[in-house]
Amino acid sequence: MLNVPSQSFPAVGSQQRVAPSGQSRNKVALKPGHSLMDWIRLTKSGRDMTGLRGRLIDVTEEELRKHNKRNDCWTCIRGMVYNVTAYMDFHPGGEDELMRAAGIDGTDLFDQVHRWVNYESMLKECLVGRMATKVSAVIKAQSKKDEEKPQVNGLAPPPSPAPPPFPSAALPPPKDTRPRYDWFQTDTTVNIVVYTKRKIPAAGSAVVDLINGALRIEVVLGKMSYLLHWRLPQEVEERVSKICYRKCVLLAKTDVTHDTKLFCLQLPPGTHMHVPVGRHVYLRASVQDSEVVKPYTPVDHTLLPDCSATEGDGAHRLFLMIKVYPNGVLSSHLDSLSIGEWGDSLAVSSPEGPFSLRLLRGITQLYLLAAGTGFTPMARLVHAALTGLPTLRKTQLMFFNRQERDILWHSLLDQLAAKDPRFEVEYVLSEPSDSWTGRRGRVQASMLTDLLVRPEGSKCLVCVCGPTAFTELAVGLVKDLGFSDEEIHAFQG
Repeated sequence: MLNVPSQSFPAVGSQQRVAPSGQSRNKVALKPGHSLMDWIRLTKSGRDMTGLRGRLIDVTEEELRKHNKRNDCWTCIRGMVYNVTAYMDFHPGGEDELMRAAGIDGTDLFDQVHRWVNYESMLKECLVGRMATKVSAVIKAQSKKDEEKPQVNGLAPPPSPAPPPFPSAALPPPKDTRPRYDWFQTDTTVNIVVYTKRKIPAAGSAVVDLINGALRIEVVLGKMSYLLHWRLPQEVEERVSKICYRKCVLLAKTDVTHDTKLFCLQLPPGTHMHVPVGRHVYLRASVQDSEVVKPYTPVDHTLLPDCSATEGDGAHRLFLMIKVYPNGVLSSHLDSLSIGEWGDSLAVSSPEGPFSLRLLRGITQLYLLAAGTGFTPMARLVHAALTGLPTLRKTQLMFFNRQERDILWHSLLDQLAAKDPRFEVEYVLSEPSDSWTGRRGRVQASMLTDLLVRPEGSKCLVCVCGPTAFTELAVGLVKDLGFSDEEIHAFQG
């Protein structure tokens, strides 16, 4: 599968995303033994997850509606029906969120918060079958085929072969090995996902052309090609981008705190990649035959990189500061990899994200609000501002953590503050020790009132990054203090 997450950072529920109004998604505390890794183990245990003993069936709308209870829950995603009853206690969004799609087509609900997730891999043992097509609907569709060609958001889906007039529910549908595609669009981008249904090279397998209003995509699959071609109904910007992955190897890892490490990844020979400040990459790994993808924001190898280093020194390596969770599927897998061994289990995407250093033009006051590993996009931003922003008068970081031992690059931040008078850092702890003399508590209006001042003649920018609840609250508080949308940037990766 060619996993193409949304360019607008589709990890809607991730710790570095501000959820759209009315679509906030709060994770629930899962019971012990119900992590993603536990779910993968369960699906590999041989347990019958569907209740059909391995049979695949055609599911009618009437049959789907019957399975709408907590202990008997089916849902449909893109024409395929899954029994998600066993997944209830493993769902990070909670049982209530999953029940919203019980007994119905849950594709739209899924795309609102999960469109980047490889659900086909996660739920493959829960597959009941495909939705049955009504005979009357097939005949009606065929009668109108010559009258009009339906268009959806300007792109016409490829025609699907009509099912036999009287499909048998007892026989599983034949396996379709042909590639297929799916797509969705935001206000500014069209995102196309091609499911190749076979292994393909990590890079160099896709060609995209946008010429004179025609969009052409060719995916090379060995000795054959999968070609998509559309005539777009209106003009679009002639700038096409795609996420491609390249294999990488773990070159080194060092401890940053008691539970956070700095991982150095070596890119393959011949690959040069500079990740712009504030952009993120997707790290992809195969864990127990399941594909896991997570976004991370690269950092430099230190908070105070050597300015004398040549530009090409870092183009072959990628540094990721990652908190290693005991039950974290990707973080634990990365921590367990052998140093220097190339394999198929780890790959990194091209840089993604909307942040641009153009936002810093003319800025005199740069305010940074970070919580936990939400510090990662701030690390390179601080260095870029102090070394490349002539108008800068002050950069102030307010860094929120639970305990003092959780503060990332604590000593380096203190060194930078002592070295450059334009940089100040203040730490806020929610669970401090008795000896802690700094600020205590969580983000609140009184803290930000003291921090976010507007000197006369200043131009301000406030950047925020952290867990979803923190980011949403902080952005709201900043707006309450009179800062406009143009003066606030919430990092999305």
